[in-house]
Amino acid sequence: MKVLHSTINKNLYYLSSSFVVLFMGLGLFIDNPLLEEITISYFLHLGLVLLLTICLFVYPKYNSHILRLIIMTVATAYFYTLFFLYPETWSTFVFLCFVPATAILFFDSKLFHYSILLNFILITLTFNYIYFIDQGQFYPHIRQDVIGNMVNFLGSQLILYLIFHLSAVRIKNQQVYYEQVQQAERFKTTSQLAAAVAHEIRNPLTVVKGFLQFYKSDKAFSNDVKRHLSLMIDELDTAEQVISQFLSTSKPTYDVEMETVDIKSGLQSVTDLLRSYGLFHDNHIELDVEDGCFISANTIEFKQLIINLIKNSIEASKEGDPVIVKAYKTKTFIEISITDYGCGMTAEQVKSLGTPFYSLKSKGTGLGLMICYNIVEKYNGSIKFKSSIDNGTSVIIRFPATI
Repeated sequence: MKVLHSTINKNLYYLSSSFVVLFMGLGLFIDNPLLEEITISYFLHLGLVLLLTICLFVYPKYNSHILRLIIMTVATAYFYTLFFLYPETWSTFVFLCFVPATAILFFDSKLFHYSILLNFILITLTFNYIYFIDQGQFYPHIRQDVIGNMVNFLGSQLILYLIFHLSAVRIKNQQVYYEQVQQAERFKTTSQLAAAVAHEIRNPLTVVKGFLQFYKSDKAFSNDVKRHLSLMIDELDTAEQVISQFLSTSKPTYDVEMETVDIKSGLQSVTDLLRSYGLFHDNHIELDVEDGCFISANTIEFKQLIINLIKNSIEASKEGDPVIVKAYKTKTFIEISITDYGCGMTAEQVKSLGTPFYSLKSKGTGLGLMICYNIVEKYNGSIKFKSSIDNGTSVIIRFPATI
């Protein structure tokens, strides 16, 4: 329930929880038959109300899976306690049918399936108790039609499952749409920045670099000074490279020449180009490509995409580890995977990939991966990263296949 982080939703949550607590309190003190002679049963009811109240009001501050599990378990115990303490109140059976509905509020798949399973076990024990032990003494409304009540219970669980499943699918689709909108906004913002950076910074850098190169060739300067000048020129080259990456993200796509790209030939060309780079880092590239893999794209941009991704894999790998590049054809897609066995990334780091200026490299800008996302999107493809700490990373690119 991440929505609880906003002030408005927190206030709504506390208001709703207050009404729930109010109704539980009314059940304790208004027309309660247990008040006629207070026993341990009444204190059990009171204890569960207090425990559930504490859990509900503590939850927004300590939003964790364990606390959600506790709330779900206490709520289940509360509803079953009502059923057994007040057999004359027939409506308590309805609460048993909708115990898993509490888990739907948390949008937690594991918790929901746990509540369904727990409720099924408890209701089975309850029906066995009523049928064989109680025999209709306190629960005649259940005993007279056990089969019918059981069918109604199973039907309610099925309805709850469908509601949860459809809600989960809808929320996931909304999340994907939201991420796509965010990605589009990032590209738009970066494109606007690129034009400003190119005009306002590139020309001054060129002038400064020209003077530094002129002074470097002047024999009047010592070798130490020339070494400093070379260092400054190298840093200016780095700045120009960043600007060039900015420009490539805002380059118009209508003038790109589309062609049929042979994946096997393209990957072979890239791996041959990067083989020496991999050996420099004591890594080798293993290539496994199925024949007959073709896509419609621009060859230069396709190679730029693969070069960026393989270089990242090499730089993330440990010494001596291979980088494995595979490509194969499905019915309608060409799938390319690039796998390394390096340090890996957390789920949060993977989520941030493709964001401008986000990079795990000490001198990275994050623009290289953003360009990769841009190229993949341009040709109606998809790119997905699978990674875990100390277990390496796999990037999977899918493009529509060309027959």
